[in-house]
Amino acid sequence: MATNEIAHIQDEHTGHAPSIALTPTAVDKIRNLLSERDTPSHGLRVFVSGGGCSGLQYGMALEPDSREYDTVIEADDVKIFVDPTSMMHLGGVSIDYAGDLIGGGFRIDNPNAVTTCGCGHSFRTQDSAQAPSGGGCGSGCG
Repeated sequence: MATNEIAHIQDEHTGHAPSIALTPTAVDKIRNLLSERDTPSHGLRVFVSGGGCSGLQYGMALEPDSREYDTVIEADDVKIFVDPTSMMHLGGVSIDYAGDLIGGGFRIDNPNAVTTCGCGHSFRTQDSAQAPSGGGCGSGCG
């Protein structure tokens, strides 16, 4: 698979293609993280919470199992868990990993975001509450 191709992913519960895509680079990084921590059966939880400069922020955590009502996405042998509330904000996103020396990490390209913070970790959608104005990254991104 070419580096810029999106990994074939499938919702474990429905069998349909979910609205979250992972690049092969992101899949490899998740697989490496699980291996480094000796937790190969765990998955990556991707979630949205309130906060950050723009009102909402992305979060990620390694977890052993999905929770009731989660969307479970399989990308090759990697599992992604997304709760229903977060899924409302993450529909259509693409997750990539950049190994830059400065600012490296997971990158989420969210077509639902109408406002984003310069750091890329905070966003606002049309349906989310209005965030305070200011737009700088000094107040909660990072």
